[in-house]
Amino acid sequence: MPEVEHPGDATLILGIGELTTNAPGTDGAVGPDDPTGVVRDAALLLDGGRVAWAGPESACAAGVERVLGRAPDRVVEVDGRAVVPGFVDSHTHLVFAGDRSAEFEARMAGRLYTAGGIRTTVAATRAASDDALRANLRRHVAEALAQGTTTLEVKSGYGLNVADEERSVRLAREVTEEVTFLGAHVVPTRSAGDAPADRDAYVDLVTGDMLAACAPHARWVDVFCEIGAFTPEQARRVLTAGAAAGLGVRVHANQLGPGQGVRLAVELGAASVDHCTYLSDDDVAALAGSWRDGEGTVATLLPGVEFSTRHPYPDARRLLDAGAVVAIASDCNPGSSYTSSMPLMVALAVREMGMTVAEAVWAATAGGARALRRDDVGHLGRGARADVVVLDAPSRTHLAYRPGVPLVHAVWRDGHQVVGRSGRTAPG
Repeated sequence: MPEVEHPGDATLILGIGELTTNAPGTDGAVGPDDPTGVVRDAALLLDGGRVAWAGPESACAAGVERVLGRAPDRVVEVDGRAVVPGFVDSHTHLVFAGDRSAEFEARMAGRLYTAGGIRTTVAATRAASDDALRANLRRHVAEALAQGTTTLEVKSGYGLNVADEERSVRLAREVTEEVTFLGAHVVPTRSAGDAPADRDAYVDLVTGDMLAACAPHARWVDVFCEIGAFTPEQARRVLTAGAAAGLGVRVHANQLGPGQGVRLAVELGAASVDHCTYLSDDDVAALAGSWRDGEGTVATLLPGVEFSTRHPYPDARRLLDAGAVVAIASDCNPGSSYTSSMPLMVALAVREMGMTVAEAVWAATAGGARALRRDDVGHLGRGARADVVVLDAPSRTHLAYRPGVPLVHAVWRDGHQVVGRSGRTAPG
């Protein structure tokens, strides 16, 4: 991690009842084997947009003097509340227009989910102006931030032609550096009512002119390797072309049924393979065996999809027990998971996927960071970006214990308070 700078704007947060650092070596952490690095009765020093010190409040005077060498500029008292790192939502589709509530209502009445509804959003997105798409995007980003999400990934995939995919990634880049080119979401129709265009011809477009237009704005390439979308062979073409253009690899796979997508993702060194609802023993073994020297393929689980489609939930317990690395993300999109709430994802992971609270919170923070191959977010160790969520609760357990309740009391992003009340404040 980079050394902490001291530009003269430091905030000391006191009165933390439970501090989740995701940094096991933190001074005062409850146990050396706890990957969440919990510290009770803690303090946290932010300086220059970075975490400068974390540990027991009883040791904070010495810690602040050692790392800062002066009094902080402000002291914030949070009165026994819990603090967690900012959530890292590593899978969203936020550049879109239109509404699919009627589709949701019909699905709740018994119609099964398929990928076909994506084309409905494509039509609405293509018809929308840049300003309309930008306003909708920013509204959803603000909504996520208010719920504690300080880092998020945004995919394209609702343009499906060169011009609309290019503007999707360009607009996404205005709000995040974690932009994913998903031109291979589904095959578009030629026009309303027509049969889908030839898949191989569309893959030619995705790997040619579309990739050339989108790669300058993106960090990642993705593909929906699924029945009804793209075959493993077509997915390989998309991913290898994206990698050759300098993009990192991500994959949608094994959402609607078993398939080869997970093992393809591992073979190609993908940072993350997302959904992972239907996994074979070989898939699980491949994910667990992919990790070498702290890098491998994260299994990113998206419980909002199962909540909204009534598909079976992924078996996170099976993955964790095998030694795989698991993240959870919202998959916020207008069709199959129209929620930006990472606290809800934590609650669903605990209730429906066999995860402990500690595992779910880690997956929603440090796990998401690993899925984005980031070491500066998802934790509150020294040198991390100062992304901090204060919960209006005494422990992180309340994220699952009180589902649906707005528990975010305050948020700092990059050292600046951006949401809520900071608690009682006094000069440093």
